[in-house]
Amino acid sequence: MKTTILNQRAERDELMSRPYQQRHTRYDADELLQNPLIKLITGPRRVGKSVFALLMLQGKNFAYLNFDDNQLLEKWDEDLAMSALEDVYPGYDFMLLDEVQNLPGWDLWVSKLYRRGKNLVITGSNANMLSREMATVLTGRYLQIEMLPFSLEETMNWRNVSPQLEEQAAQAITLADDYMRNGGYPETIPARSITKSYLSTLFDSILLKDVAKRHKVRNTTDLYNLATYLLSNFCNPISANDLAGELGLSSVATTKKFCDYLAEPYLFFYLPRFNNKLKLMTKAPKKVYVVDNGFVQSTAFNHSENLGRLLENQVFVELLRRGYIPGQTLFYYRTRNDKEIDFVTRKGTKVEQLIQVCYDMTSEKTRKRELNALVEAAEELHCENLLVITNDQQEYIKWKNSTIKVVNIGNF
Repeated sequence: MKTTILNQRAERDELMSRPYQQRHTRYDADELLQNPLIKLITGPRRVGKSVFALLMLQGKNFAYLNFDDNQLLEKWDEDLAMSALEDVYPGYDFMLLDEVQNLPGWDLWVSKLYRRGKNLVITGSNANMLSREMATVLTGRYLQIEMLPFSLEETMNWRNVSPQLEEQAAQAITLADDYMRNGGYPETIPARSITKSYLSTLFDSILLKDVAKRHKVRNTTDLYNLATYLLSNFCNPISANDLAGELGLSSVATTKKFCDYLAEPYLFFYLPRFNNKLKLMTKAPKKVYVVDNGFVQSTAFNHSENLGRLLENQVFVELLRRGYIPGQTLFYYRTRNDKEIDFVTRKGTKVEQLIQVCYDMTSEKTRKRELNALVEAAEELHCENLLVITNDQQEYIKWKNSTIKVVNIGNF
């Protein structure tokens, strides 16, 4: 056991010696580590949860166990492991448990460590870590830290491109367009040629390992067809009734269940329509979004580029990064005249901001449509904080007694 833990320490130290792009998150690492609650790092597969944990603990005295290691699992003995950790990491202040869900009975063991006052950081397969069992076992004992693919800003930093530098302006525009089309998965940013094959394989892996295997789905064909359909219809409103009919699925109940399964591993998100009456909100179709634009390009069956929808999806994921929660602080909206507002953000009980996403607003017809919808919704929702996000335009517009801010995606 001690030999295995020593080998893992060598692996940990080697990993920490590599250069990494620091993540820009809304979390303060020192503040998190000072909190005695369990730090639970969740998110889609392959977005850098383990690296984020290592960077958060850099310079700290922390013990490390990686449960994605058969040697550790085969020899596992709780008492021997704790004794070996004391020898290998004398006086450690924190414990990092990587992929801990691979350990049978991990939840009871983690609860025991917490009761003994261990300061824990945990990463793991999100489908397991976000399960209802997790919430039940560790209720009130953990802080959830969500990781998503790299943002546009992080991608710019990785590539050492600054949109503020005039000599790099053209490069920044090219990179922003590339990001919108291919997304921000860390493995694909330095090697765009692999994006399609990498994300196509990852998509299949999430469906098979995080969804089908976990939930014992026997009809994987229906599950795959549903996932592909959602991917091809990203940013569009959907309902379980329509999906069941369109795809010939066995029942509406099964369709709802499959949709929930696909949301669990952070693959898809469903955005409800804003309504002050909860009953009406739950009945309205929800809009579907995907965690990264790269999946659309690599897997979906699209016959056009859909630049407007790609930009809208990018904005949605950025709003998630900023802490907005679909159905709680983030919605879409339709006015009484059926004009759609892409995003409504809420703070407390008040509507905070109305956001339209429009790739290109140079056409007078498009401009009128987007601005009229915003002004109409502003009147209905009593909100004057109005924003349009475009690909490359910036200005302030006076429109029907309202002031509307227009920004390009790089400055959002």
